Amino acid sequence: MLPYGKQFIDDSDISAVCEVLRSDWITQGPLVERFEFALAEFCHARYAVVVSSGTAALHLACIVAGIQSGDEVITSPITFVASANAAAFCGGRPVFADINSDTCNIDVCEIDKKIGSKTRAVIPVHFAGLPCEMEEIFALSRKNGLVVIEDACHALGAEYKMKTSKNDISHRDAERDDWIKVGSCSHSDMTVFSFHPVKHITTGEGGAILTNNRGYYERLLRLRSHGITKDSSHFVGTNSGSRGTWYYEMQELGYNYRITDIQCALGLSQLGKLERFVEKRRAIANRYNQAFAHIPQVQLPYESRSSRAAYHLYVLRIDFEELGKNRAEIMDELRKRGVGTQVHYIPVHMQPYYRRVYSYKEGDFPVAESYYHKALSLPLYPAMTSEDTDSVIDSVKECLNVR
Repeated sequence: MLPYGKQFIDDSDISAVCEVLRSDWITQGPLVERFEFALAEFCHARYAVVVSSGTAALHLACIVAGIQSGDEVITSPITFVASANAAAFCGGRPVFADINSDTCNIDVCEIDKKIGSKTRAVIPVHFAGLPCEMEEIFALSRKNGLVVIEDACHALGAEYKMKTSKNDISHRDAERDDWIKVGSCSHSDMTVFSFHPVKHITTGEGGAILTNNRGYYERLLRLRSHGITKDSSHFVGTNSGSRGTWYYEMQELGYNYRITDIQCALGLSQLGKLERFVEKRRAIANRYNQAFAHIPQVQLPYESRSSRAAYHLYVLRIDFEELGKNRAEIMDELRKRGVGTQVHYIPVHMQPYYRRVYSYKEGDFPVAESYYHKALSLPLYPAMTSEDTDSVIDSVKECLNVR
């Protein structure tokens, strides 16, 4: 069975983990900081804080952004529920802005329509690994005094070029120096990544928040570990007596969102392979594009000349109604042929919790809902062979009865 996504683990990854298991540190040890440094360096950001999951990263980012009860946070309805839940964890109200019909990313014009007196932050989601229009989103957010948190859980290794750049963008891969890496926070306050096994690199479970703001960074470190600091330069307590090496202060209510040295050893090893992983994903996506380009009932994933997608997902939009096919039946038939597929995602506003608590209903975001009814994610991961890719292509065409 070819799943829609899968980790790639080799002997070097296993050796890195085994080395930690034989060491004195297996939890919060030196490899945590090494992984953070390497991740920040790769993304061209100043600081990185690694945590237990992408969801934990989103939650802490919302806390640091100051989201409180009654605040509104704008995000996309086409995402995993964690993007919106993070605002709800803080007592905020998730407000959705519909997607662009081409990119499937949040529409900048729709963000503008949703900004009100209670809006405090925007969480654009780089869906499937395609960067959002960050230059425009950041300018709009700054104009309205909003914090920008990039949900880049799909987009480690993705890049984009500023539209105001005078450099020629007609040759996307010719000159890479002036491309902006997702994670650099060039057009955001914080960027969040996930290291779940289906993502570009994995730590088993894990996530990260990147930022260029020193204050955010220091608070994220505290919140990750119960709100505690051992840094004497930040002590505020008036405890009597001496403060020896044992001394620490809990300065606010934090969480146990820590990650282990075991996980960070795997993350460091995987990070060294990231660019190769992204190139493999792009090659598979290109092969799919060539195979499905001339089928009228199928819409390919979008990529502009000013973006370089990391292809976490490869989502076809199929007009099942025009083909006279049922998506569930097609997925079952593909599974019988050894091809696993998935739907990313059921729009968040259609989930029972969001209908009940926030009174969202079907029809609120028509572009997102139209996308959902046509979406089908095909297998895409670095371990796929050419034979695997051809098998997926043949199976999809046969099940759709198209050539």
